[in-house]
Amino acid sequence: MKRSLMLFTVLSALASSSAMANADLAKAKNCMACHAVASKLVGPAYKDVAAKYAGQKDAEGKLVAKVMKGGSGAWGAVPMPANPQVTEAEAHTLVKWVLAQK
Repeated sequence: MKRSLMLFTVLSALASSSAMANADLAKAKNCMACHAVASKLVGPAYKDVAAKYAGQKDAEGKLVAKVMKGGSGAWGAVPMPANPQVTEAEAHTLVKWVLAQK
């Protein structure tokens, strides 16, 4: 029982630090200049993106492409610019984090 509790505590800490690391990555890559987790800024809230793409098997690939190449029309008239400072691996990390928002 003690061992299970310790394992759960360690895994919880790792998961929470990973979530914070991804928020830090979003800040470092300037994503938070246009997006917020819970409210619309220039672009949609991350929780709204997660809700829109929930259950779509190809969501991660679609969103990684939008992060890297930009896009328009999905959320209104304001286009999302390309983000050449974001690597493909970073884009996957960011998109996974965005899709996990509730």
